[in-house]
Order: sequence, then C-alpha cells, then structure tokens
Amino acid sequence: MRRKIEGIKVEKSVIIRKPPEVLYHFWRNFGNLPEIMNHLKSVTVLDGRRSHWVAKAPAGTTVEWDAEIIKDLQNELISWKSLEGADVDNTGSVHFDRVPEGTQVRVMIQYNPPGGKIGAAFAKLFGEEPSQQIEEDLKRFKDFMEGTETPPMEERGFEPKVA
Repeated sequence: MRRKIEGIKVEKSVIIRKPPEVLYHFWRNFGNLPEIMNHLKSVTVLDGRRSHWVAKAPAGTTVEWDAEIIKDLQNELISWKSLEGADVDNTGSVHFDRVPEGTQVRVMIQYNPPGGKIGAAFAKLFGEEPSQQIEEDLKRFKDFMEGTETPPMEERGFEPKVA
C-alpha cells in the first residue's frame, strides 16, 4: 500500500519571459535541474518515467529517492511521486502557464521530512528547507532562462573539466 504524504506543502511561482515550450523542455530534461537547483547533487534518468534524485541535506548529508512521473502534459505540466524506499516521501508538480509576460512557472511539492516536524525545523535552521530552496531555485531558473545569470560551477559542487 502506498504511503500517504500528509507532511509539509509548499507552493511557489515565478513569471519568466520565455514561452512555456522552452521552459518545459529544459525542465523535462531532469539532468538539467542541478544546473539551477543548488540543493540537487544529481538527477539520473532511469527510463522515460523514472529517475533517481540525490539532494543535499543538513550537516553535509544527502537524501535520495526514485521518482516516477504520474502525469506529463507537454509544455503544460509535469507531476511526480517518490517511490517506495525514498529517504523523503514526496509528490509534486510543476505547471507552465502562458501569461502575457511569458510563462508562469508554478511548483507545488508535498513531502514528509525525515524526522517529522523536528527534522523540518532542523532543516530550516541549516537553510535546507524546501520552501526556501524552491523560492531560490525558481529565481535562479528565471535568471538562467532569461540569460541574466549562469550558475558558477563551484557553486554547484562541480569541478571544471580539464581537456
């Protein structure tokens, strides 16, 4: 039986001056997401619907989970749920809604933090709380897609490759 996710809900949005098609395709290639999300160490696509995620957690630790896409409407919506065995049970969606200024990108996540409410308070104290992360990530996504910022390699924890 699937675990019920009742924990913490987060919803954030931003308007980006790009068409939904461009933003959806960048986001749908999950390997791109560590480029704009500082808390993500890696995303490995397993197949057309499943992927493996590794994220930074407080005190230099990491959390991992496999996720499955449960709804994918091209250029409009991607929704997912974590699979059994996740370090952090989560479900969520990202919506790409056309508006006169470009696209409203809206992210909704519901998750059960490790350690419950105490774990959530600990994460917030160390700046690893998802509502903070999502807000910062959406701003970074906006800046990146509008061409006003390129995330530095060292900020993401990667070393430059030498040819």
